[in-house]
Amino acid sequence: MSKQLPTVPIYGIPFSKASMDETVDYLTSAIEAKRITHVITANPIMIMSAVEDVKYSTMIRKADLIVPDGAGVVWAAKHVGTPVAERVTGFDLLHRLLQQGESRKWKAYLLGTSQEIIEAAAEKLQLQYPQVKIVGYRNGFFGAEQDEEVVETIREAAPDLLFVARGADTQEPWIVKYKQRLGVPLIMGVGGSFDVVSGKLKRAPMMFQKLRLEWFYRLLQEPKRYKRMLVLPKFVVKVLRDKENVTKPRPTP
Repeated sequence: MSKQLPTVPIYGIPFSKASMDETVDYLTSAIEAKRITHVITANPIMIMSAVEDVKYSTMIRKADLIVPDGAGVVWAAKHVGTPVAERVTGFDLLHRLLQQGESRKWKAYLLGTSQEIIEAAAEKLQLQYPQVKIVGYRNGFFGAEQDEEVVETIREAAPDLLFVARGADTQEPWIVKYKQRLGVPLIMGVGGSFDVVSGKLKRAPMMFQKLRLEWFYRLLQEPKRYKRMLVLPKFVVKVLRDKENVTKPRPTP
């Protein structure tokens, strides 16, 4: 069993303090050892959902590794005096793992979003990482009655990596429910990453990334997300108000 990465709790959610390189090394070892590892790339919106919903908090804490995807998480950890090494975004982690897969001939399966986007993403990733075998892909529009069929299809494909992009309310709960049955060494929710890979959306320019304004750039492309984005200032205010209690242990329900 490999050594666990150090974490810092933010409202009871154990965020990895590791750098991107350390995270990639850790996950590469886990994949090579065929050890099932569910990675959540979490942001302030997910933290606030966990604060408000005990069931959601319990579900998130069942993940094997939670990395600080949102700039707000990095800020919060630093503000309360227990900084993480850096932001570890799902988009970059996806690409770093596929780079590792090039020399190791890993197999990958893509699940989620629309059929058009997932097909385009699969095609582009296969061209970008020719030594990684994309062993299957499927859109994310299926209900509970099709779960068994989807799980069996992935099990038969036997990938080393499974990237899932479904709605915020179904992505992680679905992975938690089926990860043991799926038996895939690395399972990671990637949110809107396939939208960017496919070309449907553009990733924020480096200037926006450095200013930690990727959320704003995405809002410009998808104005309908504004209601979700309203959670961000609430998170900042909560952390400022709760400074002494942000990292205190929270009871396990």
